[in-house]
Amino acid sequence: MGEYARSLAIAHGVRRQWPHAGIHFILSRQAPYAAAAPYPATLLDSSATFHSAAVTELIKTFRPHVVIFDNAGRTAQLRSAHRAGARIVFISSRARQRRKAFRWRWMRLLDEHWIAYPQFIAGRLSFIERFKLRRLHKPLVRYLDVILSRSRVRADSMMTRMGLNPEAYVLIVPGGGTGHPRAGDATAKFLAAATMLADTAVTVFVGPTGKVEAGAPPGPQSIHAAPGSQPPSAQLRCLNALPQADLAELMDGARLVITNGGSTLLQAIACGRACIAIPIAQDQPQRIQRCVEANVAIAAKLEESSIVQAAGDLLRDESARAGLAQRAGALGLADGIDVALGALTRLMNTA
Repeated sequence: MGEYARSLAIAHGVRRQWPHAGIHFILSRQAPYAAAAPYPATLLDSSATFHSAAVTELIKTFRPHVVIFDNAGRTAQLRSAHRAGARIVFISSRARQRRKAFRWRWMRLLDEHWIAYPQFIAGRLSFIERFKLRRLHKPLVRYLDVILSRSRVRADSMMTRMGLNPEAYVLIVPGGGTGHPRAGDATAKFLAAATMLADTAVTVFVGPTGKVEAGAPPGPQSIHAAPGSQPPSAQLRCLNALPQADLAELMDGARLVITNGGSTLLQAIACGRACIAIPIAQDQPQRIQRCVEANVAIAAKLEESSIVQAAGDLLRDESARAGLAQRAGALGLADGIDVALGALTRLMNTA
């Protein structure tokens, strides 16, 4: 889900900047978001990684100026894009994919390598990586920092519609999209913590409070709960479907954000919010630890009591909470969509 959400945000940015641009996705029809994709898409039986012939054929017929491989791809697929004269971008969000992108044969094919996270999370370029770049003079490496879609200021804002005051509510976003091994009933634990916190503070929960509708794309932006499943509480507000721009607005106004260790955590940090992070996937503990070491978030366990305890401690200690928020804002994380559009402008001008 993370790769699709990131690519979709970039596609929306491309459409805004170049309204007549042709945009095409290659997706697995098994993915729950595939049927609702807002752009033309070729649907394959499984991940495009396993269908090089189909990817090659699409590239030959579509003849793109730029091909973006988000955290996946085969050498044969990159070569087909290169033969078609396309500029090639690879996005890495994990160490394994970053190592793949820094193989000699891939570096010779890539025009740009975008690292999905900020430098303090993903790490600086290593000696070997810098050596290879000096030898080949390519690809151009960029850090996307954080993908955060924001809406224009509106009179009918999310906070106004929900009757919320700035700095007067806790925002809880479990995220998790398609689910992760070992996450178990993570969302239920986040919801239980939200219910407990609502006894003492206005709390906004963005995520499923019941079963997910069949065919609905996952993720905090588009989850639908079963009717009547929202837990009753005067101070607990539950949102089941929320565009990222509205989520960003709620982050901007929150006193505290509680979320998982994925993209939503970095979005909240980019909004300059005090954050509590709970790992729900194998790659998240290390990311959370980097944020803790940078003093821009605190960690909690995936247990209601741990989440509530951490939130209560921060809400009672204003200096600690404000310090987290101040340091988060001081990071000055870039908007990854702007970074991507700047790179694509360069690639299009040289295509």
